[in-house]
Amino acid sequence: MFQYVLSVMSSDHPGIVAGVSSAVESLDGNIDSCSQTVLGGYFTFIVIVALPVEYPSQELADRICSYEGLGEDYQIMARRIDAESKKHPNPQTPTNGDVFVITAFGKDRPGVVREFSRYLAGHDININDLYGDKTGDDFVLIGQLWIPSGVNIGNLQDDLEEMGRELGFTVKLQHNNIFVATNRIRLE
Repeated sequence: MFQYVLSVMSSDHPGIVAGVSSAVESLDGNIDSCSQTVLGGYFTFIVIVALPVEYPSQELADRICSYEGLGEDYQIMARRIDAESKKHPNPQTPTNGDVFVITAFGKDRPGVVREFSRYLAGHDININDLYGDKTGDDFVLIGQLWIPSGVNIGNLQDDLEEMGRELGFTVKLQHNNIFVATNRIRLE
């Protein structure tokens, strides 16, 4: 099997995931992993697909884009996942790091995402997932972070809270397990 990363963007409307997944299936492919969101009325979908046939990236993007159920308002990019990248173990394993969640909220101002992301990158902390939203004058930022072993979490939390105060933001850093446990929606 050959694996590809697909990036799909379109004006949002019902049926996009159904159309893209049908297009992948029409090529005898399977979706191995996906992440989808809508921002500002635009649908975005990142998908890892496995296909039995190797395609040049642009040809695969064109085949999916031209699938009859999709229409014309799509931008699709495909990129082959090469075998070499699969040989190297993911450095983000529980034995040499852990997952944390950062939340920051305050009055919106330019540079908030840049300041936090630069600080994290400077400490070899990877952002696995990031969500930011402006409502009125307020901005909320929620990120899932992979923090390598050896990083002093207490010092990191102090630094992030201080940066937040300087930006006018309240910042919290929690281990992913604690965040999930305290924010789980319980359905009876």
